[in-house]
Amino acid sequence: MNNSLNNNSLQDSKSNILDWNLVQAEMKNKLGLDIYESWLKKITFVEEINNYILLSVPTRFIRDWITSRYLDQILKIIKNYKKEIVRIEFKITENKPTSIQDENNTNVIENKENVSFIKDSYLQYNRIDPNKNFENFITGSSNKLAYEASVKVSENISHYNPLYLYGGVGMGKTHLLNAIGYHLKRDNKVMFISAERFMYQFVKSIKSNDMVKFKEYFRNTDILLIDDIQFMNGKEAMQEEFFHTFNALLDKGSQIIISADRSPNKLSRIQERIKSRFAGGLVVDIQKTDLALRKKILESKISDLNNFYPEKFNIPEEIKDFISIKITTSVRELVGAINRIISFSRIYNKIPSLAETKVILKDLLNLNENKVTIDLIQTIVCKFFKISKNEMLSSRRSRYLVRPRQTAIYLTKILTSKSLPEIGREFSNRDHTTIIHSVKTIEKLKEKDPDMIANIDKLKNQILYSNKENEI
Repeated sequence: MNNSLNNNSLQDSKSNILDWNLVQAEMKNKLGLDIYESWLKKITFVEEINNYILLSVPTRFIRDWITSRYLDQILKIIKNYKKEIVRIEFKITENKPTSIQDENNTNVIENKENVSFIKDSYLQYNRIDPNKNFENFITGSSNKLAYEASVKVSENISHYNPLYLYGGVGMGKTHLLNAIGYHLKRDNKVMFISAERFMYQFVKSIKSNDMVKFKEYFRNTDILLIDDIQFMNGKEAMQEEFFHTFNALLDKGSQIIISADRSPNKLSRIQERIKSRFAGGLVVDIQKTDLALRKKILESKISDLNNFYPEKFNIPEEIKDFISIKITTSVRELVGAINRIISFSRIYNKIPSLAETKVILKDLLNLNENKVTIDLIQTIVCKFFKISKNEMLSSRRSRYLVRPRQTAIYLTKILTSKSLPEIGREFSNRDHTTIIHSVKTIEKLKEKDPDMIANIDKLKNQILYSNKENEI
């Protein structure tokens, strides 16, 4: 009996081997391409042992860097695919030169990198976009103070020092930093860099044993613009270097402009002395856009596109009002919405109706469908089919349970933005192939069974109505 159980357990574990390719793809998506290419791509899957996995990396430095900054996030991603994993261990597979010739070649490459990294950094990451200037920055009550402060800094170096701009994603912070840099670069040495890129260059200089060049490069600039400073959180060594760079620039009269997604006092895991320096300058909040500003931005973007394309697009007021009212979180999303409408118009040679607009922008719109929970869907479907939730989520395959289960899975797929693995986990850890099969089964039944169409529509309306009631 025990042997039989052991054999079954072994078969289960073999059928549930962690797919490292999926983990890599999600690391790239969640942590960003720059971080993935610089650090995470170097990780190799070795083996899975009981409740932990063994990974290998080329050097101790890479291991220490990944462990101190990304380990928790990597483990969280891995647990999405196999929740039994509770820890990660690394081994070093350092490749040493196989001959004197190889060693000489390695030294030559490293020396070239030491010489060129500052130059490469400047060329690749200090590009100021001439299209993001003060002239095409559209102002309203929510961003007028930030705009005027940025213009003043551009006219009088060290008038406010530092200037600290903060606000949500897509509110125009990067545009204003770029505009300041563009205005000042003719007569000043300007450095425009993200906090993440600053960190990358800092680490690169440590690896190449060239901190002197790093310090000289950043401390000899006239204007330092750093975007998304919140990404320095928890990086003590980098914060130490930034603090001394910051002080050196202030002492020589250089202007510092910083952007973040929150005010200085709400920055987490940032040294108090750094937050104090930020708060000592001019701190300006870029607030969410109001309706008037959003309409102004839309009109400007449509005008730009009409100047760019030979055909003119007369977007109805009804559609412009709808977009302005519904898309409120980000200017970037607002511009993206009108780009989609224009693209549709050019492809189909017609302006979309309001109904078509809702379909085109369905992933951007803050509609009730996007707030539906899986628990709500399961509850309503169980009530409709007069079964318990335990029965639905069980492994039993009785017909009176299978159809409600497939219906709930189908409704979850169309009413939420959850991925197939996420849906599978909410239905008693079912495999994603089971989820796909359920969705396809219901779609086929809808094609030939009017009762199925009626039931799906009735359930969908109940779910959306209940969701709306809960929000109220």
